Amino acid sequence: MTQTVVITGASGGIGRACARAFARRGARIGLLARGRAGLEAAAHEVEEAGGEALVVPTDVADPHQVEAAADTVVDAFGPIDVWVNVAFTSVFAPFTDITPEEFRRVTEVTYLGYVHGTQTALARMLPREAGTIVQVGSALGDRSIPLQSVYCGAKHAINGFTSSVRTELMHHKSNVRITVVQMPGLNTPQFSWVLSKLPRHPRPVPPVYQPEVAAQAVVFAADHPRRKQYYVGSSTVATILANKVAAGLLDRYLARTGFDSQQTDQDVPRDRPHNLWHSLDAEDGRDFGAHGIFDSEAHTRAPQVWLSQHARFAWAAVGGGLLTVAALCASRSRRLT
Repeated sequence: MTQTVVITGASGGIGRACARAFARRGARIGLLARGRAGLEAAAHEVEEAGGEALVVPTDVADPHQVEAAADTVVDAFGPIDVWVNVAFTSVFAPFTDITPEEFRRVTEVTYLGYVHGTQTALARMLPREAGTIVQVGSALGDRSIPLQSVYCGAKHAINGFTSSVRTELMHHKSNVRITVVQMPGLNTPQFSWVLSKLPRHPRPVPPVYQPEVAAQAVVFAADHPRRKQYYVGSSTVATILANKVAAGLLDRYLARTGFDSQQTDQDVPRDRPHNLWHSLDAEDGRDFGAHGIFDSEAHTRAPQVWLSQHARFAWAAVGGGLLTVAALCASRSRRLT
């Protein structure tokens, strides 16, 4: 059955890669973002991949724009089956260098944009008792790092409100599903268009993955939304687990390494163009695409993603490993006695 999918932040990065992934299945896709140049390029890619595309310029910080965009998609393609929240913006800077206006703007887009998208999707899915919402999250929604206080705060908030919504849907025994896909460092254009007050060019924390890895996980989550969360990349799993068992140690490690690991050696001017208030492609017609500038080091596969999608095999592997360790310990014990 052909699906109708809405993707926010579809003009670049993860959203752009997700649009291509759903298009390969023949989906009808409503593409939402602020800048038209990236959206038009995304629509062309969707149609080349076998899907149908509808460009709907939208600022997700404005709930009225999100509502209007959903109506436009429904009028063109019919009921929405999958809604993917991706759109975000951020500021790379120490907390004390971020103005209240900047903090508010990031929160309105990166947190409230997800709230508006979720409310809009539920308003159309609940009467039909059908549909799935996928929140594109981050390991930073569980474990904060320096220089990204506003982004980490928004991602933590997304986890919080999504868990609340999930329990309400469960209470009503609804067939509508909501899930979160927690992402690692990704090679997306955000590091070239984010507002940065750092002396050097911002970068994702290694290891870095291509956005297609993220898109694969999003599509899987849309098809199998019963799980609370999916983790993409071994670094995401390691970060979240380390924070649960050794948060204080991780604090000290990040305080020592977190500044340098998020910057390249390239100096950048503090007044470089950014997309906090307006999309850059709207200003100069540039299409940033799905990939950033870190192709040379970005991984195209994440074996851990397969394990997260096949929990039974993963637990069997863990169980087998524990049995092997137990057998080795027993064997060694017999030798010693």
